[in-house]
Amino acid sequence: MTISRSDACRAADIVKAMNRRSVLQAIAAGFALAACGSTAQSGGTKTGGTTTATPTPGAKATQATVELAKGGSFTFTLRPDKAPQTVERFAGKARSGFYDNLTFHRVEDWVVQGGDPKGTGTGGDRVPSEYNDLSFKLGAAGIARGQDPAFNNDSQFFIVKKDSTFLDKQYTNFGQVTAGMDVVAGIKIGDKIKTIRIS
Repeated sequence: MTISRSDACRAADIVKAMNRRSVLQAIAAGFALAACGSTAQSGGTKTGGTTTATPTPGAKATQATVELAKGGSFTFTLRPDKAPQTVERFAGKARSGFYDNLTFHRVEDWVVQGGDPKGTGTGGDRVPSEYNDLSFKLGAAGIARGQDPAFNNDSQFFIVKKDSTFLDKQYTNFGQVTAGMDVVAGIKIGDKIKTIRIS
């Protein structure tokens, strides 16, 4: 049997494609394994004879503490029972450092709002709204949205400085300030978020 040069070239091209495919599959498998992480159990970090729990990205978020670059902080409870997707998204962004060095771009007598990656009130993506029966009383934490009530902003959040029940069932309420309302009241336009710690 005689193999023509064109048949040999085609065969070589097929082998190369198969090798490329195998290499790409191996790389993809490696990335998948790296993304899954180790299956070893993590008991925490040992510091000075005391073991402290190591927070995991998926750990249940129940509280957020917003530290300001100018000093001071405020803490609010998170309500995953009322707004699970909103709390998960907020906690994930906070844990990743997304909010670090972003500003409060809106400050009025009744509200402070921050978390916009553009710093103008126009940044962030759209995600489905998550309405609930929590009332926007003094210290309530909410998520901003645009004109379409079906969608929330995925990053901008606000704290009301006075009872604002006109927002009830119009905006997603996902928490309540438990400490530091005096710090919230002192926020000025342009004040920076140093970091947001989730526990």
